[in-house]
Amino acid sequence: MRGGPSVLGIVLAGGEGKRLMPLTADRAKPAVTFGGTYRLVDFVLSNLVNGDILRNCVLTQYKSHSLDRHVTTTWRMSSLLGNYVTPVPAQQRLGPRWYLGSADAILQSLNLVHDEQPDYIVVFGADHVYRMDPRQMLKQHIESGAGVTVAGIRVARSEASAFGVITPGSDGLTVERFLEKPSDPPGLPDDPERVYASMGNYIFTTKVLIDALQQDAEDEDSVHDMGGSILPMLTERGVAQVYDFDTNHVPGETGRDHGYWRDVGTLDSYYDAHMDLISDEPAFDLSNRSWPIYTHSPQLPPAKFTASGIASESIVSPGCVIRGQVTNSVLSPGVVVEDGAVVQGSVLHHNVRIGRGAVVRGAILDKNVNVPPGATIGVNPERDSELYVVSANGIVALGKGQRVG
Repeated sequence: MRGGPSVLGIVLAGGEGKRLMPLTADRAKPAVTFGGTYRLVDFVLSNLVNGDILRNCVLTQYKSHSLDRHVTTTWRMSSLLGNYVTPVPAQQRLGPRWYLGSADAILQSLNLVHDEQPDYIVVFGADHVYRMDPRQMLKQHIESGAGVTVAGIRVARSEASAFGVITPGSDGLTVERFLEKPSDPPGLPDDPERVYASMGNYIFTTKVLIDALQQDAEDEDSVHDMGGSILPMLTERGVAQVYDFDTNHVPGETGRDHGYWRDVGTLDSYYDAHMDLISDEPAFDLSNRSWPIYTHSPQLPPAKFTASGIASESIVSPGCVIRGQVTNSVLSPGVVVEDGAVVQGSVLHHNVRIGRGAVVRGAILDKNVNVPPGATIGVNPERDSELYVVSANGIVALGKGQRVG
């Protein structure tokens, strides 16, 4: 941050994303396409860059080729000013082993910290959909003198088992307890049916983080995870505070999408987040020009609609050709929907082709899937479950280039 404290951004992007299979069969979770033209990693990087955190390292590991290529080709900063976004693959700097967890990933990458010598380190996850101004969280962290500040969002207690849960102290800021995915956590004092869920976004005072990582590395019983190891350790020391995400405001936000944050770790949550994009007043508005989400857009012609082509309540990306009918769907670049085909409530990735007279409902089709003329997906649940991955909520998912039975 120019004229302010020195800040280094570290983005944790090594996740395998097993619950998003088959979309992660050939790529890291942060590289999964979202919203037609974006990758999941674009959301965190856009937040950091829009928030003047301009020196960022993206730690990668699992099937990282497409992620590395996307970050390298898309996120080019001004080298004249010393700004950068760089992918950092696992390097086995501490021996012949890969990352044991997110904390170990940073431990093995401390050379980046020693080179930059920042006052503060922003550690954000790479696979959530949201807008956030990190400067506001950093301001609270600096003014409070905390060793670590963790961003928290209020969620229903019934959802708590999917998150790290923060129990604030009587001052509303100090973290009294940090519980990793508890089954029955205590509710908030002012709202017993809700809890503070960790968003996976942390800001550390540099020395505090380095000391904690080194201590954690010596613990043979540790899982070496930021939420499972480092946050509980610093909570016990009394140096952890919570930042209420609801107090964060970004330029151009609407009353509808203020405070929007989605963990898209499952097929159902990934699908639901897409459905949040497509209404006339979307729950998350991609068109906010005051806080843009940046990405790389391929050089393709504008979308084309023939006389029979119709698309409503949908996102249609460049290079698409619509000859059939599309409703309540998100189409990535290069999708072709042939004459007489019907696409309803679906997410189609790059270069998917829907043949003449085919029907696709409630489906996620990864790139290069070719649906033959007259074929159906999402119409016959029994048949779909025999041939494809079907989510708990009945969403049919096909992997990259998967053959349609």
